[in-house]
Amino acid sequence: MQLLRLRQLHNGVFVRLNRATVNMIRMVEPYVTYGYPTRDTLKALVYKRGHGKVNRQRIPLTDNSIIDSTLGEHGISCVEDLIHEIWTVGPHFKEANNFLWPFKLSSPLHGFEKKRHPFNQGGVWGNREEKINALVKRMN
Repeated sequence: MQLLRLRQLHNGVFVRLNRATVNMIRMVEPYVTYGYPTRDTLKALVYKRGHGKVNRQRIPLTDNSIIDSTLGEHGISCVEDLIHEIWTVGPHFKEANNFLWPFKLSSPLHGFEKKRHPFNQGGVWGNREEKINALVKRMN
């Protein structure tokens, strides 16, 4: 779980899908839910709960100067550039994603149902695909 930067309950991160990360997700699947967020969901998360990592400190993304000073050499100078880099999984995805602190989400509105079953059997854990957006909206 620490390799995915999921150290607390209700944390959220973005992951580039490749063979290694798919295998890691399969190992922790009974404990996490995942899917493919839309650009609007990504934008809402970054604007509402986005924090950057500057000198190992958690800094809220209140203005673009924080992003420009940290990620300026990679061509990322504002929040919209950061969102675009993560959404398109661009060449500087790793730097942009490591700059973002894991998102601390709230408990979902009206809670979870059937926590012991995977999502495809009516539960809450596992691959939600595009339905992850509704869950993130409840938790944001």
